[in-house]
Amino acid sequence: MQFYDLKTRSHVDVTEDNIAKTRMVRKTKNGEQVRYALKASHDGRTLYKFVNEATFKATNAKEE
Repeated sequence: MQFYDLKTRSHVDVTEDNIAKTRMVRKTKNGEQVRYALKASHDGRTLYKFVNEATFKATNAKEE
């Protein structure tokens, strides 16, 4: 899967075994907001990729 590395300002390919799914929940005045993200480790750095709920559920990575 392709992630964007902010430090090198380039796209990098990360294998599926280095990816984890995470759900970020925050409270707003109108309720809760849920953001879905994929988290990868590449060259000692953590890379994030925000995705929609359908992509989040379709990915076979482990959830944190």
